[in-house]
Amino acid sequence: MNKEERRVVLASSLGTMFEWYDFFVYGALAAIFSKQFFVGLNDTTAFIFALLVFSAGFAVRPFGALVFGRLGDLVGRKYTFLITILIMGFSTFLVGLLPTYSSIGIFAPIGLVLLRMAQGLAVGGEYGGAATYVAEHAPADRRGAFTSWIQMTATAGLFLSLIVIMICRAIIEPEAFAAWGWRVPFLLSVLLLAVSVWIRLRLDESPVFKAMQEEGHVSKSPLRDSFAKWSNLKIVLLALFGLAMGEAVVWYTGQFYALIFLTQVLKVDALTASILVAGGLVIGTPFFIIFGVLSDKIGRKPIIMAGCLLAALTYMPIFQAITHYANPALEMAQAGAPVSVHADPATCSLQFNPAGVSSFTSPCDVAKSALVKLGIPYGNVETEGAAATIHVGNAIIASYDAEGPDASAQAPVFNEALKAALNEAGYPAGAAEDKINNLMVVLLIGVLVIFAAMTYGPIAAMLVELFPARIRYSSLSLPYHIGNGWFGGFMPPVAFAIIAATGNMYDGLWYPIVISGVCFIVGMVFLPETKDRKIGHVVD
Repeated sequence: MNKEERRVVLASSLGTMFEWYDFFVYGALAAIFSKQFFVGLNDTTAFIFALLVFSAGFAVRPFGALVFGRLGDLVGRKYTFLITILIMGFSTFLVGLLPTYSSIGIFAPIGLVLLRMAQGLAVGGEYGGAATYVAEHAPADRRGAFTSWIQMTATAGLFLSLIVIMICRAIIEPEAFAAWGWRVPFLLSVLLLAVSVWIRLRLDESPVFKAMQEEGHVSKSPLRDSFAKWSNLKIVLLALFGLAMGEAVVWYTGQFYALIFLTQVLKVDALTASILVAGGLVIGTPFFIIFGVLSDKIGRKPIIMAGCLLAALTYMPIFQAITHYANPALEMAQAGAPVSVHADPATCSLQFNPAGVSSFTSPCDVAKSALVKLGIPYGNVETEGAAATIHVGNAIIASYDAEGPDASAQAPVFNEALKAALNEAGYPAGAAEDKINNLMVVLLIGVLVIFAAMTYGPIAAMLVELFPARIRYSSLSLPYHIGNGWFGGFMPPVAFAIIAATGNMYDGLWYPIVISGVCFIVGMVFLPETKDRKIGHVVD
């Protein structure tokens, strides 16, 4: 790269990394937010609700794509993604100042949702601008290599957020971190904002957009030209269902959900889990560049499709292997003394209470709630008309009706009997630090990150190449952010809710397996190869 090209890539990449840092700081601290902002809900529901607030930012990303995509096609790439970083930065800083539920009640979660939505709107405009800006500066035969630096920044943002959180956890006592220390990573973001804005202010407009301005060929209605004409709309739909949705679930499963799986399902200490995921990121992150460079030689399509297929075929055995190496005691206990709830299905409820009004009082609900709270995976056995019981190997614990006249007397007896049976069967309260095979867990997470790199590394170049210059910002932003904002962003809460509903710790993986599999089929059949396409402005 020459000096100008390096500045373009650096400015776009650093700004995007900062925005992703903001997003993932919240995601990594979801367990703390569940306690600080969602008081009065059971632990499982509170955590799922915290993940849903995380996903609220993703939900509005397509709307940000429309607003800022239109602006980017009308007035230029540079100024649009300068606006997005300012919105993102100030929204993140304000999260660090937001009072909790104990201070302002219901206004705390409302304020949190509004700030998350502002961040989501900003990210909806950021990616399309950065990808378009870099690609329009890149040499034709190195477009994949140049844009892959942007792709790496999402992982780099996650890595940076984990490092900052680990440092804060290391120097702040656990009680203090849960009370106020979680604010520090959000407040520190203002420093990153200042650097990112300074760098972007020094950039020039994209040469492709400047040429369109000089020739008077800038689209006057980019949204209509992008989505109201079938010739372009069909490409938008193909980019979503044959490209973006598969990339999204592979990326979030391999990096963000891996962290949730370690901490919430396998009960690995939060700091240890962050270190393990950071180690996997170190292994996998260079592959974003490697696959971007490779896509300039062999094409974008075969690499992305291979990543979707490998993910769909290997997620189950990889996550089972993570369990084996991260919490072997849990795996042994499940094999030797599986836990199951025997109950009439008519008396059982879904273990998810977003409104905080369900009480889960039937014997079946009491049994499942107790197991979910303890983080114990279980199976379900339908026994029509029979009383609800929990089977731990050969031990049988009778549940009780939480609304019965002697419920207060039965509750401690039930809880003690359940804990005794679980202890006897070898079920651990958490993952033992000295039993974790750190090297193998890091390597397995590294493999997941490599799958993400296969789907994510070449995708910016491919999206840019799919659409004409005059409506490129709008056209590529919407399918990318529906895929990543809706299919990908809702992956963690949906997967965790599936686990809570079924009791099976691996059932949540069916969500990314099915979506990446469908994406592979659609992409292989309908998606064109784009690496040799010209992306300069062509008059229609």
